[in-house]
Amino acid sequence: MKNIAKEVKLDKNAFKTYISDILKNIKNDYIDLKSGDIHRELGGYPGKNHQMSICCNVMRELMLTNDLIVYEPPKGNGASFTIRYNKRR
Repeated sequence: MKNIAKEVKLDKNAFKTYISDILKNIKNDYIDLKSGDIHRELGGYPGKNHQMSICCNVMRELMLTNDLIVYEPPKGNGASFTIRYNKRR
């Protein structure tokens, strides 16, 4: 995938759209998404004006009851924050 930071403003909607598109197209039973990978793909990370907390919060908001937080950094948000999203039916 391409870095789209120059094409879109990195805000809650940008992260939500990007992650939602991934979740609509899960090929296997689940997919593990890591916040650092998502943010790098969209752009702006690493960097002094990163939006990692927004990325992590959107990831949480998109969880369903059968999804699982695989790893949460001690402070709650960070590049290693990982969620296992089960295939959407």
